[in-house]
Amino acid sequence: MAENIIEIKGLWTKFGDHVVHRDIDLSVRRGEIMSLVGGSGSGKTTMLRQMLGLERPTKGEVRAFGVSLHAGDGEARRRLRNRWGMLFQEGALFSALTVFDNVALPMRELRTLDEDLIHDLVMLKLDMVGIEARHASKMPSDLSGGMIKRIALARALALEPELLFLDEPTAGLDPDRSESFVTLIKDLHRDLNLTVVMVTHDLDTLVSLSTRVAVLCDQRLEIVGTLDEVVGNPHPFIRNFFMGERGRRALEVVQAVKDVMSMT
Repeated sequence: MAENIIEIKGLWTKFGDHVVHRDIDLSVRRGEIMSLVGGSGSGKTTMLRQMLGLERPTKGEVRAFGVSLHAGDGEARRRLRNRWGMLFQEGALFSALTVFDNVALPMRELRTLDEDLIHDLVMLKLDMVGIEARHASKMPSDLSGGMIKRIALARALALEPELLFLDEPTAGLDPDRSESFVTLIKDLHRDLNLTVVMVTHDLDTLVSLSTRVAVLCDQRLEIVGTLDEVVGNPHPFIRNFFMGERGRRALEVVQAVKDVMSMT
């Protein structure tokens, strides 16, 4: 049985009288790409923040690498958080820092690496995400949306994480750049042996990347399973989400790829 990197048990989230999550259990296995989907207000991003330890659930427990995110001292939690990276939806680069300094920041915060090593590591990370060295001195305001995503991904990978969180990774990208970014994530997932947790509403990204899908609706986790298992669920949200025009088109592409692979 695969090791669980993240375990959520009995999770409730309430804001005043408003219930967002009701008694949710979820496990993320080592090496998979788990996608969280749901309608507006279903609590996808809130759950992601709880997995990151940025928010505390009203009830229940969130564990990463076997450790509770709200137990132990601050130093222990800091070491734990060095084991994952986060790609925010808009990149969240620091506007006053160069590309180089944005990627170097997590390394410098360790206070254990000299600047020569940091330089080499930053350039390596930029190369990994397809950013040429000549862009290292640029400011975020000089970058395209696609470049910002890649540089933010390089920063998320700065500390060699085992776990990568992605919040709407292809949001705001045109179709060509979106497809290129999905390919990059696939390659990094394979080459770095990453476990990935992703929030997305983009069907092409979801279908292309997901090992399993977790669907949040009606305050609960309706289903967790492979794409085929989820698509077969009769819940109205799932039917509308996956069986609309875009959903059917994305699923047809996946089926066509499976057919080709079965013939080789």
